[in-house]
Amino acid sequence: MLNRQVVLKRHPQGIPLPEDFDLVEGAIAQPTEGQMLVRNLFFSLEAAIRGWLDGKANYFEPIPLGGAIRGPSVARVVESHLAGFEAGDLIFGLHHWEDYSLSDANTVLLSKLSPEPDIPLSYYSGGLGGSGHTAYVGLHEIGKIQAGETVLISAAAGATGSMATQIAKLRGCNVVGIVGTDEKAELVTNTLGANAAVNYKTCGDLATAISQACPEGVDVYFDNVGGTTLNAALACMNTFGRVIGCGMISDYNDQDNPTPIYNMWKLVEKELTMKGFLLYTYMDKVPAASQQLHEWVRAGEITVLENITEGLPNAGWAYSEMMRGATIGKNLVAMDLRADETAPLKMH
Repeated sequence: MLNRQVVLKRHPQGIPLPEDFDLVEGAIAQPTEGQMLVRNLFFSLEAAIRGWLDGKANYFEPIPLGGAIRGPSVARVVESHLAGFEAGDLIFGLHHWEDYSLSDANTVLLSKLSPEPDIPLSYYSGGLGGSGHTAYVGLHEIGKIQAGETVLISAAAGATGSMATQIAKLRGCNVVGIVGTDEKAELVTNTLGANAAVNYKTCGDLATAISQACPEGVDVYFDNVGGTTLNAALACMNTFGRVIGCGMISDYNDQDNPTPIYNMWKLVEKELTMKGFLLYTYMDKVPAASQQLHEWVRAGEITVLENITEGLPNAGWAYSEMMRGATIGKNLVAMDLRADETAPLKMH
């Protein structure tokens, strides 16, 4: 048996292309004491991966040329020499784009899953995994949202934004989403329940459009985009507003030329709080987030948006499509399993 890996073939120039990745084969690593071998089932495609492809460190070391792409996955334990985990367990953790990974107690985001039988396993890579947890923690721990407040969310049709939109509505907030197409605007309002949506590509002056959609101002801005969108949002914030720094996807494809932010004076003028966060710093908040998200999903109060690509060889293509803004919701790769491998894959 061989282990297939998707590796970094070359540093992307701008939006990653499928040709920037390569599929290679090698031996399956054998777990030693304190490790376990896991079979990956679903990979979560994350915009943050783009920052690891340029050969420069940020909050993780860069992925070297020829190195396997790092990314969160839902996996099944094949062999375990790690206390608390047994063969057959389902887990979530930061692994690599490959058939089999080694995992240990230091694996980032490592947790054991107890999936409910009527919930697709794929949800635990997104809506009931990192994306949902990020949205929940960001809104509550950083944004301190309160019923009746106006919450503005960029990339509102994306993996985290779509969950944040619905969570804020369920908490009694007035929610406005920023999106890039009319199709996404209709989805955010009609399916996700936002009060309004702004298409930043066609609205003209974005700050004016936000002000029109939020006539009483913005109390909380959930920022997945940064750049000119952050500039516009800052101009629309209410006094004592909070800015949740979750992502800066507008600059991910050109990190050597970050967009200048001109409205930082608003932090002083409006006495704003602006704070970035990484989910793994708040892992103690994840159990409560997970419990509440499960309740909402079971009750049909949250719609989990998924875009699933089948087959490890298609991972590079799927990532390229996501990074050029062509997809909606959570982007996942479902592993192509052999006939003798079983997993509750509930594809739909």
